[in-house]
Amino acid sequence: MTSAPIAAATDDVVTDPLGTVIDPDEFTPRLLALLSNALVYRESHELRRQFKLGTNEWRVISALSMRPGMSATEVCEFLGMNKAVVSRSVTRLQLRTLIVLSDGPRGSRPLYLTRAGAEMHDRMLPVSLRGQEIITAGLEASEVAALNEVLRGMLSRIRSDAALQGAPGSPSQYPID
Repeated sequence: MTSAPIAAATDDVVTDPLGTVIDPDEFTPRLLALLSNALVYRESHELRRQFKLGTNEWRVISALSMRPGMSATEVCEFLGMNKAVVSRSVTRLQLRTLIVLSDGPRGSRPLYLTRAGAEMHDRMLPVSLRGQEIITAGLEASEVAALNEVLRGMLSRIRSDAALQGAPGSPSQYPID
């Protein structure tokens, strides 16, 4: 708390903690967010340092390594990423000649890795795999499998809830596979 005088009317200012609050050490969504943020920060820092590309570009490269020919919209759906973010990443990757856009049926624009893009994928992959190693260190393979099952269940439940609520751009679009 700050000891500086409060300029607003003191009747309208709450200066003491509320009685019912979230325990930050036991609130699972906060812990998951902190873990995700730490992983993304670590990965992004390393990718930028080593390759002058960030996590978003890596995700697009990784997606196209698994599913060549996806459109930008399909990449968004597959990764659960914002269209503007994917669009910027696609532009950066095109400028680096790591991906190409092709002409597809009915005006679609399939995306493909170039040979340089495939090589970049192979160079970037260890950075991402290191994050997996860090968070699963000390766990048995069966524990990692159980953890992944729990996480997939959480994703499924949040998708179902978001779909029931009709939330636009809801996490129901986020794939697990």
